[in-house]
Amino acid sequence: MAPHILVLGGTTEARRLAADLAGRPGVSVTTSLAGRVARPGALDGDVRVGGFGGAEGLAEWVRAHHVDFVVDATHPFAEGITANAARAGALTGVPVVVLRRPGWRDGPGDRWHWAGSLTEAAGLLPGLGRRVLLTTGRLGLAAFAHLDELEFVVRSVEPPEPPMPPHTEVLLARGPFTEADEVTLLRERRIDLLVTKDSGGEATSAKLTAARRLGLPVVVVRRPPLPRAVAAVPDLAGVLERLGLSR
Repeated sequence: MAPHILVLGGTTEARRLAADLAGRPGVSVTTSLAGRVARPGALDGDVRVGGFGGAEGLAEWVRAHHVDFVVDATHPFAEGITANAARAGALTGVPVVVLRRPGWRDGPGDRWHWAGSLTEAAGLLPGLGRRVLLTTGRLGLAAFAHLDELEFVVRSVEPPEPPMPPHTEVLLARGPFTEADEVTLLRERRIDLLVTKDSGGEATSAKLTAARRLGLPVVVVRRPPLPRAVAAVPDLAGVLERLGLSR
């Protein structure tokens, strides 16, 4: 029988993986989206939208749909679904592989400050700047809501959820952005501090290059650790090798 591969998606890598798998004779692929983005782009293969109801619900779906492999290609900070995927794999015996793009690394000229959480990041801000470009996504802004002496530009794809800092401008935009775009934004908004998560990849890295060019400090939130029970690979080729589908 044709192998059925469940891709937990939402990232560029998940989209590319679905396209590759859907183009292979004898391979069935379903991409699962959380449904947090109102207008996701078209995907190859089958698509389901919405949560599973925790690890047990995911395990039941895997059994009911005769899934042979689970690939977690979600965002590096989607730790809940990654934990659920690891648990579902343990419950069903279905192999789980995590696709995680490499994280960013600071280099010469960078003024990075690492933080272990959004709360820790918020604690660093008062000593580093006053006008902050916050690019940590639409969730978790409550960690910054008490910083009433700072001014924020919050950029996200979807409208952010309150509570938010009292002096906040919301900028809805979807990347990728060029270095020139980011330099213009930082200059026009008079930004003197950037806050981001270590998402990795090239689609959103231009802001880091722009900050280096302008000599701005950057607070970078570290990724949560992966569950011990799952295997992680950095790229599409690694996933295909794990699935036994290397060309």
